[in-house]
Amino acid sequence: MIDGNTESRVIEDVRTAARALPPGSRLPSVRELMARHRASPVTVQRALSRLAGEGLVVPRPGRGTFVAERATGSVTPKAPDLGWQEVALADRPPLQAGSLDQLLAVPPTGAIALTGGYLGPDLQPLAALGAALGRAARRPETWGRLAVEGLDPLREWFAREAGGHVRGHDVVICNGGQPALATTFRALAAPGEPVLVESPTYLGAIAALRAAGLRAVPVPTDEHGVRPELLAGAFALTGARVFYCQPLHANPSGTTLAAERRAAVLEAVTAAGAFLIEDDWARDLRIDGDAPPPLAAGDPDGHVVYLRSLTKSAAPGLRVAAVSARGAAGARLKAARIIDDFFVSGPLQHATLELVSTPAWRRHLKTLRTELRARRDALVAALGEHLPDWELQTVPAGGLHVWVRLPDGVDDAALTARAVAAGVLVSPGRPWFAAEPPAPHLRLTFAGAPAPDLAEGVRRLAKVMQK
Repeated sequence: MIDGNTESRVIEDVRTAARALPPGSRLPSVRELMARHRASPVTVQRALSRLAGEGLVVPRPGRGTFVAERATGSVTPKAPDLGWQEVALADRPPLQAGSLDQLLAVPPTGAIALTGGYLGPDLQPLAALGAALGRAARRPETWGRLAVEGLDPLREWFAREAGGHVRGHDVVICNGGQPALATTFRALAAPGEPVLVESPTYLGAIAALRAAGLRAVPVPTDEHGVRPELLAGAFALTGARVFYCQPLHANPSGTTLAAERRAAVLEAVTAAGAFLIEDDWARDLRIDGDAPPPLAAGDPDGHVVYLRSLTKSAAPGLRVAAVSARGAAGARLKAARIIDDFFVSGPLQHATLELVSTPAWRRHLKTLRTELRARRDALVAALGEHLPDWELQTVPAGGLHVWVRLPDGVDDAALTARAVAAGVLVSPGRPWFAAEPPAPHLRLTFAGAPAPDLAEGVRRLAKVMQK
């Protein structure tokens, strides 16, 4: 922040001088600007580069910086006319990001973020990440071309994590969970086809489906996960051949598919001759007890396409995920990845392998479980104390979020807007439904702020509800 302010002062100083002097005049030297603003040479050079980009100054190496020649004619440049683009794109449907842009927005200074999809900086293993990247960067092979499928030892690591029938040769490394999901939808379904999704479900999945020209068909869930009898009925009614599911700590609801439903869900998928895309995004975010194995571990015939990301449990910048599928589905996924981006960055893959292969990774996960439990419990306790009429469908045993049903008649979007004005950010429930929401909801995240801030955020929400 200090460097940014210093750079701004240098820019304004030089800009004022350049506008007051005739073209060709010499401007203060780098050394003078450093002394005047107590700035580093890098900061001054960056400021001068910005002004050169504006056409206001001309740096001449070895001689100094000079005022640029002014354009002749009108002082005010003509505003660009971009209206032609509306005509050129008129017959193409617009791409809709849904509410992803709001979910990914950086919180303003001073706001309490009860939304977002990543760990707060204080929960990220930054030291271990930096060390892993440094070690990886020093090896020459890190910077070479990799196979489309990804680094073999990293693929094997993801396969071991999935267990059961998943093997390293089934795995393709991807640039994060969202690209992996988008690629999988495109590989397994053709435009116009239906894809079954839990209701509610991850809004990024809804956006990716619609961007691929697919139809999201909701299947109701309860506190025990998707309802198998309704899933079987949806397959029969729609003829769908793909079901997107989050069996563990579903986002946004936090529910985990009950043990007694797992076999029934797989039977419904098998009977329909369909694929189940298992988004195992929260495998590393377990809080209470041991997590059940992935559904993919008990699938011998290749119905389950397994997706796992490390971004949520590490840091937003670790854009590494894996998707595994067998047979023709695996071949299609590989082909789709080639079209998308050839292969994931070598330094990123090598650094990821370095990270997950060290004791520091296990220590991080152990610490993370303790911290997430404290924050989840603080948020749940604050809701019970200050907003007792808000209903929690379940206290999640893992993940990053709690899902609350608001009292009837409350407008979740309007409440979200009033909350922003009160300095607290929440996610309204309606974008998480592929069709009309049955009731108003909010998704509240407990991973992005410490426990005292979470409690303060709920207190602010309670005051907003009273207005």
